[in-house]
Amino acid sequence: MRTIRLSAVFVAVAVSAVGTALAVTPADAARAPLGADGAAALVQSLGTTRTAGAYRDAGGRMIINVTDAAAAAKVRAAGAVARLVSRSAAQLAQLQARLDTGVAGTAWSADPVGNQVLVQVDPTVSGSALAGLRAAVAGSGGAARIEYLREALRPLISGGDAIYGSQYRCSLGFNVRSGSTYFFLTAGHCTDLATEWFSNANHTTKLGDRTGSSFPGNDYGIVRYLSTYPISSISGTVGSQDITSAGNAFVGQAVSRRGSTTGVHTGTVTALNVTVHYVGGGTVRQMIQTNVCAEPGDSGGPLYAQTVALGLTSGGSGNCRTGGTTFFQPVTEALSKYGVSVF
Repeated sequence: MRTIRLSAVFVAVAVSAVGTALAVTPADAARAPLGADGAAALVQSLGTTRTAGAYRDAGGRMIINVTDAAAAAKVRAAGAVARLVSRSAAQLAQLQARLDTGVAGTAWSADPVGNQVLVQVDPTVSGSALAGLRAAVAGSGGAARIEYLREALRPLISGGDAIYGSQYRCSLGFNVRSGSTYFFLTAGHCTDLATEWFSNANHTTKLGDRTGSSFPGNDYGIVRYLSTYPISSISGTVGSQDITSAGNAFVGQAVSRRGSTTGVHTGTVTALNVTVHYVGGGTVRQMIQTNVCAEPGDSGGPLYAQTVALGLTSGGSGNCRTGGTTFFQPVTEALSKYGVSVF
């Protein structure tokens, strides 16, 4: 069974502290805390020139980065903590677009905590490519930083539950449905490789056929269960965890991941809208980044926060012995694309 490696441990370089959290008044404290959806809506309403992302801190507070006092006042009035930063989301996006030349083995994101462009570099990047990245980051005036990964960034194939296509093993993400028709979601770099999918390595028990696949760019695919497959065997759970809805992740969120190789592991969301240039080809965008480990065979498996479906395992660096970084395709995009829902 062919495998492709995944997961990551990194070493931070030149981390700089930026921004000041504004104090919450007694009147502010009396309001109900602003949730993740409310924070996202507030950030969107203020716009990319007046904000620079949001995250939940270790104390459970929702922090929203702002660039001016008027925006800070709106954030505080909504029940969140405003943090004045020097760089807006628009400025960070412009810097990332200028620095990211598509070097394989790198991952790019805007870090809301550091208020910087974060460039993750794996060991396959060397020579002039690495020198160029270091020079570009050094010339950013502190607006960007590099983190060095210990293992290569790769999509994860080897295999939720294990599913088998051709000579590959991946993991089932979420069972979904449209009316009375049932499907499952998994990674697009898995469904790109095979049309038929089975529940066993000998390919004697067929689950269904691929009806859609998107990779690179995105990383999701969908398989329609055979009409003869017993509906009673199709569960809307992830292991023993019932999944009742789908949502969008936020930085600082506690999450779990399940895969056919390593089972269930937990951690937190560390970045959103990440661009990853995998070694061996394939760039994916708008990924969720976490510090949850994963290994070959976990590709396509589910990322969730209690009852809420969040993402599908795409790739990363590291392993579950020493730790790792893993990237996930947001599940809401796949659900919308295929017109299906979790249940």
